[in-house]
Amino acid sequence: METTQNPDAQAQHHGYHADKSALERRLKRIEGQVRGVAKMVDDDKYCIDILTQISAINAALHKVSVQLIDDHIGHCVVDAAKTSLQSGDPSVVQDKIAEATAAISRLVR
Repeated sequence: METTQNPDAQAQHHGYHADKSALERRLKRIEGQVRGVAKMVDDDKYCIDILTQISAINAALHKVSVQLIDDHIGHCVVDAAKTSLQSGDPSVVQDKIAEATAAISRLVR
């Protein structure tokens, strides 16, 4: 898995910081759903029931992804736009937009 790090990441909060506990709770719930699917497979449950649960997991992960993209645009891209205006360097905001576009592209593959 590839990650992108901002050199100043230690000094700033990411866009999801305000929603971090809600995201963590949602991810713990998804983790429980995945364990439940593993148990269903172990217990030889009906394939369609397993697929239904996998669909629910995918939908939950999609919601987390959309929230993170929204937070990235609302925080990181907006901050980059402000920095770009102050510095006169349009590449700052262009880089953040390219980052968001690449992330969205990976999600819709």
